Amino acid sequence: MFEPLPEDLADAIAAAGESLGTFARLRYRAEVESTNDLALMLAAAGDSEGTAVIADVQRAGRGRRGRAWHSPAGAGLYLSIVVEPPQRAGSLPLVTLAAGVAVAVAIRQATALPVELKWPNDVVIGRPWRKLGGVLSEAASTGSSVLAIVIGIGLNLQQAQYPRELAGRATSLEAELGRPVSRAVIVVEILRQMRAIMHRLRDDDAARLCAEWRQLGAAGLGGHVCWRENGQDRRGRAVDIAADGALLVDVGDGRVERVIAGEVNWESLPRG
Repeated sequence: MFEPLPEDLADAIAAAGESLGTFARLRYRAEVESTNDLALMLAAAGDSEGTAVIADVQRAGRGRRGRAWHSPAGAGLYLSIVVEPPQRAGSLPLVTLAAGVAVAVAIRQATALPVELKWPNDVVIGRPWRKLGGVLSEAASTGSSVLAIVIGIGLNLQQAQYPRELAGRATSLEAELGRPVSRAVIVVEILRQMRAIMHRLRDDDAARLCAEWRQLGAAGLGGHVCWRENGQDRRGRAVDIAADGALLVDVGDGRVERVIAGEVNWESLPRG
C-alpha cells in the first residue's frame, strides 16, 4: 500500500532522532485520493498515535464543511497524523486548535515567517490575511466510541495556479519567503510540535493551550465577524476563545455568544 519515503524525508526523519518519538512513523504515497482517508483507515486498524501519511498529490483532498482542498502536484504539503482522542468529554474541538498551534509554531520555527491563526483552523499571514493552509480534524469511530483523531494538514509550499475563488486570497511559503523552502524541514518540525502539544493536551493543560492560541490568533480577536445560525445571519465582535475552544462573540447589549461550528467570516480586523 505504501511506498519508500523519498530520500529527503527519510534523511530528515532519521536526523530528528528521538525528538519525534512515535511521531517518526511517517508513511508515503506519491498520489492518493486523500491522506486523511488513509490515516483514518490506519487508525481504524489499530495504528497508534504518531502514525502519519504524506503524499505528493491528493486527487480528492478536502477542507472544512466538505469543501475540496486544492492539492496540486509538488506545490503543497499534504499530511495527516493520527492522535489519541482527549479523555475529557467535550474536549474534541481543542484538538483542532492544538493542531493549528503546532503547525503555526512549526512554520515560525522553520522559516521565521510571522504566521497567524484564524479561528478555527486557518494558517494565515499579512494584512489583509492571505491563507497559507489549514487543518481538518476527523474522528475514527466505532459506534459511539472515538478510537482516534486524524489531523489533516494542508500547506501551500510553492505558488500554484489556484482556482478563481482562491485567487488573491491564497499564498505560499515560498512566495512569502522569496526563496525555496524544504518540505522535509517543515514536516519534521510539524511532527515535533504535534508530539509536544498533544502531550500537553493529554496532561489537561487546556489553559496553556488556549493562551498559546490567543498569542497566534490575536489579530482576529476584536474583529467583527458574521456567521449563519439556524438560517439567520448573525454578527458581532470576536472577543476571545472559551476553555473548550469555542469562539466567543459579543453580539451587543452585554451578550456574549459561543460559536462552535459553521462558517465564520471576518468583516474587519482591529487596528494595530
